[in-house]
Amino acid sequence: MPTALTIAGVDPGGGAGIAADLKTFAALGVHGTCVIASLTAQNTRGVMSSYDIPVDFIEEQFKAVVSDIKINCAKTGMLSSPEIVRNVAKLLKDNRFPFVIDPVMAAEAGGELLKDDAVNVLIEELMPLCTVITPNVAEAERLSGLKITDLKDAKKAAKKIHDMGAIAVIVTGGHLGGTDVLFDGDVTYIEGTLVKGGTHGSGCTHSAAITAELAKGTSLLMAAQRAKKFVERAIIASVAIGGGTAPVNQIGPLLTDAQRYQVLRSVEEAVGIIEKNMAQELIPEVGCNIAMAVPNAASPHDVAAVQGRIVRLRGAPHSVGCVAFGASSHIARIVLTAMHFDPSMKAAMNIRYSQETLLVCEKIGLNIASFSREDEPEDVATMEWGVGEAIKMAGGRVPDVIFDTGGVGKEAMIRLLGRDAVEVARRAVEIAKRTTSM
Repeated sequence: MPTALTIAGVDPGGGAGIAADLKTFAALGVHGTCVIASLTAQNTRGVMSSYDIPVDFIEEQFKAVVSDIKINCAKTGMLSSPEIVRNVAKLLKDNRFPFVIDPVMAAEAGGELLKDDAVNVLIEELMPLCTVITPNVAEAERLSGLKITDLKDAKKAAKKIHDMGAIAVIVTGGHLGGTDVLFDGDVTYIEGTLVKGGTHGSGCTHSAAITAELAKGTSLLMAAQRAKKFVERAIIASVAIGGGTAPVNQIGPLLTDAQRYQVLRSVEEAVGIIEKNMAQELIPEVGCNIAMAVPNAASPHDVAAVQGRIVRLRGAPHSVGCVAFGASSHIARIVLTAMHFDPSMKAAMNIRYSQETLLVCEKIGLNIASFSREDEPEDVATMEWGVGEAIKMAGGRVPDVIFDTGGVGKEAMIRLLGRDAVEVARRAVEIAKRTTSM
């Protein structure tokens, strides 16, 4: 397993520093090790104070790690004093593995983290040894002495920092419209998107992502491109945990991917239950579908359903098409509307309407609501309006069953709602058995 080392400070709020680095390493499939250079008292609002670890103990930590574990790539973060920078430079010079400098000078939420007299030591003793240095605009201005207002200025600053001894420089583009500037003798612009979300720890996360990719053997350009995308997704996934700047969420994208996989599996399992156990009499003339959304779904692309439909074939239900996200906007709108009122109601399925079926639903204790297509206003989407109207008439509580008796050219329909696709499918099977036995 690739292994990376971070030499940085501790953010007790868990948003930046070593915490951000280790979470990033883990999310990218790299084992993380660490050497603590400073302790801080900080939260999402800012840094109150800091305490530097004695340089001899920094050295002891470093030697303990590298004497036992092969390091594929390292990074530095908060190195607050000239003594710490000088000591770390010596340690890295004596152990020739590639490393990334994140020249941390101030916390995202406020507070200086690099003393003025340490900047020159970083430039003269640490920077010539690194594989790449990743300053933001403010840090690039301080290192280069140039004012940066646009990409042209960023290119000049990156070139000057390169000429000062850095092998490669990436000026990050959080204040440049989202575009990073990579200079390693040639200039490359790494385009990105300015996304909304918390940015506490974004610089640490970006440099840690580059470190992780380099540890895996990725080229610098590809590492920078992947790190850019990783940070964007982590910012989007951020969650406010305090009163200040929300920290980026390195694990958020992984959890999202896991949730999408789980939803796909749930809908696939539900389809299997329907095909094997449900009587075909419950399938409408237009066919039926079953869907489930990921938590916090915002569009039909966050809702998985059968790409075609479930139809009657050879006397039994049969799925026509695979399960995929965005497969059915019709049933997705039912789910999304229900989730607007109750986020836990993430699944839905339509079945054939009959008075007998409604009677069975009532007998097994399901909550039932309805809407009339005759009351539908002009220029509205039927499913959003109809499902929303039924929920409102039920007092704002999402019922288990919503039906309508149809209209001109529209088949009457029953919709089953639930928290999970498998739960809904099993309920449909129970309803079918009781209906056919009546």
